[in-house]
Amino acid sequence: GFMEYYVWRCDFNSTELKDIEYTASYYYNKIEYARFSSSVGEYVGFTKYGVHNADIWNKDQAQMAAWRAQKETYCLPNIGID
Repeated sequence: GFMEYYVWRCDFNSTELKDIEYTASYYYNKIEYARFSSSVGEYVGFTKYGVHNADIWNKDQAQMAAWRAQKETYCLPNIGID
């Protein structure tokens, strides 16, 4: 069979917002095809399929604003718990 999965993570070395990176990676059959990184601020594709999707996703300004906010809205509150 085929498997598609996503990994969303917060990488940090302090609780300061500037030291936090939010990353959302998209995989198909163990191959990462696209990634959103808060340090880049947009999606990047790593395969032909990933480049195609990243181009589409990056054009949706409302959704991109939501992804860019994840560092502050999701990572920052949860780092204190971890």
